[in-house]
Amino acid sequence: MKLSDIIKGISVKAIEGNADVEILDVDIDSRRVKAGHLFVAIPGTVTDGHQYIGKALEQGAVAVLCERIPEDVPADKATFVLVASTEEAVGPVATAFQGYPSEQLKLVGVTGTNGKTTIATLLYNMFRRLGYKCGLLSTVCNYIEGEAIAASHTTPDPVELNRLLRKMVDAGCQYAFMECSSHAIAQKRIGGLKFAGGIFTNLTRDHLDYHKTVENYRNAKKQFFDMLPKGSFAITNADDKNGLFMVQNTKATVKTYSTRSMADFRARLVECHFEGMYLEIDGREVGVQFIGKFNVSNLLAVYGAAVMLGQQPEDVLVVMSTLHSVAGRLEPIRSPEGFTAIVDYAHTPDALENVLRAIHEVLQGKGQVITVCGAGGNRDKGKRPLMAQEAVKQSDRVIITSDNPRFEEPQDIINDMLAGLTPQQMKKVVSIVDRKEAIRTATMMAQKGDVILIAGKGHEDYQEVKGVKHHFDDREIVRECFNA
Repeated sequence: MKLSDIIKGISVKAIEGNADVEILDVDIDSRRVKAGHLFVAIPGTVTDGHQYIGKALEQGAVAVLCERIPEDVPADKATFVLVASTEEAVGPVATAFQGYPSEQLKLVGVTGTNGKTTIATLLYNMFRRLGYKCGLLSTVCNYIEGEAIAASHTTPDPVELNRLLRKMVDAGCQYAFMECSSHAIAQKRIGGLKFAGGIFTNLTRDHLDYHKTVENYRNAKKQFFDMLPKGSFAITNADDKNGLFMVQNTKATVKTYSTRSMADFRARLVECHFEGMYLEIDGREVGVQFIGKFNVSNLLAVYGAAVMLGQQPEDVLVVMSTLHSVAGRLEPIRSPEGFTAIVDYAHTPDALENVLRAIHEVLQGKGQVITVCGAGGNRDKGKRPLMAQEAVKQSDRVIITSDNPRFEEPQDIINDMLAGLTPQQMKKVVSIVDRKEAIRTATMMAQKGDVILIAGKGHEDYQEVKGVKHHFDDREIVRECFNA
C-alpha cells in the first residue's frame, strides 16, 4: 500500500522524501520493523520512540511517522512524515493500512471501572450462540471466532488492534466486542475506529497512578462516548452518578439501564443462590447462572446492547439463561468439607465491596466470610488502605497478602494496606506475605458453610515479582489445598 494512501486521513505538517513509497506493514516497536515497513515514533510514558528511529532504519524501515527528525539520523535514508502528534495519528494510520476493518463489522466498546470483561465476553458468547461469527478483545483473552489469542493488555496498541480486527473481518466475523480501558482511550489506541455502540458500566477510584485525579480518569472514559458517531448507540448505567455525565455530549442514541429507577432497560433481582439468580428483566422472568446485584447490572447491559443490535428480547433472554460467568469472576470452587472458595478479579475497593456483598446476599448470615486480598505494586497507593477497610468491613476474618508486587517490596504494600485499619479492626486481620501460604491458611480456617473470597487476581495465571512473571494461579492453589 502506498504511504500517501495510508496518511491521507491525518493532518500532516511536512513530508520529506517519496510519499508514494510502498509500505508492507506498520510498527510502533522498532524491534519488529522489517524491510519495507513504516515506523511510527510515539513519545511513550517510559521511553520515546524517536530514540529508536535510527534502529528502525537499520532494520529496513522505508518511512517514519514522527514529530521531529533526530539530528543524528540522515534525513535522506527514508521518507519522513512529520505530524503534530504521532499518538493521535497512529490509530487512523493503522486502520487505513488494514483497510478500515472496524467499518466492516459491528464493533461495540465497553468502558467503566468494573464489569468490562464480563459484559464484553457475555456479548461475544451470546452472539455466537445466536448464530453469528464474532470477535472479542478483552483482558482475559482475545478471540477470533473461537480461536484464542493471548492478551497482554486490556486494549491492544493501535497497530495490533487493527491487525486483530482485520483478522476478524477476514474470518467472516459480523460483530466484535471489546473492552476500552481508560489508558487506551487517553492514549488514542482506539483512534480511527468506527463503533456501532458503546456501554458505560460504572466509575470508581482506579488507575490514579496514571490519571492522577478522579476527574482525569472520568474524563478519559467520557472521551469514548464523545467520539461515538451519529447512528451508533450509547448505553449508560443510570444507577451510577457518572452515567448521564458520560453521554451528555455524544452524537449516539442514548439508552439507560437501571436496577433501581426508571430507565429504558430495567431489571429486578427476584431470588439468589450460589448456583445462580432469578431476575425480572423488562417484565419477563429469567434464571441465570450468576450471583450478585452487580451482575444484575452487567446482564442488563448485555441485554440492552443485544436489543440495540437488533435482537429479539425473547431470544436474548433464552440465550442469557445458558451463559456462564467469566473465568476468575466470582468463580466458585466447592471443597469436600462443605465450604466454598470464590476466586475473583476484584482489585478496587468498589469491586471488593460488590463481591463481598454478593456473597452475603447468598449466605444470609448462615456462614462466615474469610477474605484473602492484597494490592498491586507500582500502582495507585491511595486505594491500598481502602481495600483493607472494605475487606474488614464485610468479612469475619481477613488475610492481607501479596498480589502482583511488581518492583515493590510485598511487605511495604501490606503495610500500606494495614495503615488504613484501626486497632479494633486489626483484631480480625493477619498478614502473610506468601500468597500460597495465605490461601492455605484460609482453607484451614474455614468450616462447613463458610465462604473464602480470594480476591485480586481472578483469571491471572502468574504473579509478577521484580519484573518477572512466575506461574501462579489462585484456582490451582485452592484445588491443591482442597486435595491435600
